[in-house]
Amino acid sequence: MPEDTAPSRVARSAAPTAAVVIVAILLVTMIALSIWYLTRREPLVVQGEVQSRTFDMAARVDGRVAKVEVDRSANVKQGAPLIRIDNPELIAKYTQSEADLAVAEAELARVQAGFRAETIAVRKAQTERAEADVTLAQQTYDRKRTLAASHDAPQSDLDKATAELAVAQRGLEQARFAYNEAVSGYTREDLGIARSKVEAAKAGVETLKSLVDQMVVVAPADSQVFRIPIEDGEFVLPGTPLITLVDLADMWVQFDLREDLLRNLKVGTKLGVRVPALHDRLVELEVRVIGAKGEYTGWRATRATGDFDLRTFEVRAYPTAAVEGLRPGMSVYTDWSDLHL
Repeated sequence: MPEDTAPSRVARSAAPTAAVVIVAILLVTMIALSIWYLTRREPLVVQGEVQSRTFDMAARVDGRVAKVEVDRSANVKQGAPLIRIDNPELIAKYTQSEADLAVAEAELARVQAGFRAETIAVRKAQTERAEADVTLAQQTYDRKRTLAASHDAPQSDLDKATAELAVAQRGLEQARFAYNEAVSGYTREDLGIARSKVEAAKAGVETLKSLVDQMVVVAPADSQVFRIPIEDGEFVLPGTPLITLVDLADMWVQFDLREDLLRNLKVGTKLGVRVPALHDRLVELEVRVIGAKGEYTGWRATRATGDFDLRTFEVRAYPTAAVEGLRPGMSVYTDWSDLHL
């Protein structure tokens, strides 16, 4: 056999050395990756939802939708008409209540004015006639009594004259009462009754007017039309949802967080969140509300692991500046571990 030359022996010794180096590099890399994987910080992504002040307008009266004055997504000013409801029966009742008020006010004016001069004159004349009747009845009674005493007239004539005198005296008494009433005017009780009738009529008018005013639904604030679940001509009842408005000037992001994530979080804390709908735009928020949610939701039973039950808190964070394009319902997210809470 030919003897090994020096170059061949060097080649054979270099090959195992290179393999050992590669294996060592791979081993070190695997160890480094394992250490990195075991010690790396897991991101804690928290998601929230953009919300805004919402107005759910419902019908206060029944009737048919006469006209929807606005379109969806339209911007409306406070007091702008949104929906008109037609109810002829309610309009008729309102007109009748106004007529009833006019009658009550006329009755009050009559009571306050008292009796007319013509009425007083008529009752005075009736009193004078009653006085004349009493005078005649008295004279007749005196004659009959004299004749009956001398037995020139039967006792029955005297009895008749006595009865006629009593009737005439009672008639005079009633005529004087009527005349004095006309001169003095109505009593305080009559005036109070008349005023009460006017107040009751006014209350009826105001009640129906408030319902008539509700036939036109107006915007309670500057807002944007979000939803219109009814159509023209549709019959609606009190409480039927008519339109939903959103106030884009009053928006916030709501987070539902376990209480163990609230460490050092307080009102005034600044947060940076991403909005996927706005190309992951970074938006700064300021926490303004932190409140516990109802006990029926958000509980996490952990007693089996020796921990405590964790409640869910509602956190509201408001943008520190106006964000163009931000809409209610959009999602936001942030890495909560970056906040060092």
